Amino acid sequence: MKIKGKVWKYGDDVNTDVIFAGKYTYTIKERSEMGKYALEDLDPEFAENAKPGDIIVAGKNWGCGSSREQAAICLKERGIGAIVARSFARIHYRNCLNEGLPIIISAEAQDLVKSGDEVEIDFDRGEITAGGKTLKFPPYPEFVQGLVNDGGLIPHVKKSLGLA
Repeated sequence: MKIKGKVWKYGDDVNTDVIFAGKYTYTIKERSEMGKYALEDLDPEFAENAKPGDIIVAGKNWGCGSSREQAAICLKERGIGAIVARSFARIHYRNCLNEGLPIIISAEAQDLVKSGDEVEIDFDRGEITAGGKTLKFPPYPEFVQGLVNDGGLIPHVKKSLGLA
């Protein structure tokens, strides 16, 4: 799988409360509506201008804070192609994969790009390319690749059980 998109760059410790504001947690019921509010308190430009396929590049501890699944859902519904960060909060990391949202741990990516750059990610080869430079990362294990390819945990399980 390959994706190419524009970079939205953020720093360290971006928590789930600013990825998807708590005020919407119990008021927005439709998944398709959640993407409109992604990162609105942190970056109003993102909320207004992020496009399907865009890529978030962040510092350490992306997704810290509460365990709310909506933080992963809103980014997937917004159409984000992938999140690349120095590190992820553990539960958010798993929530992203459960939603089929590709994520990559890379210590170097944040130093390689700036907001607005175009990045290409080749998940099969384990490569992030930007500005003529390529960074390597370990490709996903087969099971994780299946989760992402199938659109998340629930579609993956349904497919595995022959229900999809």
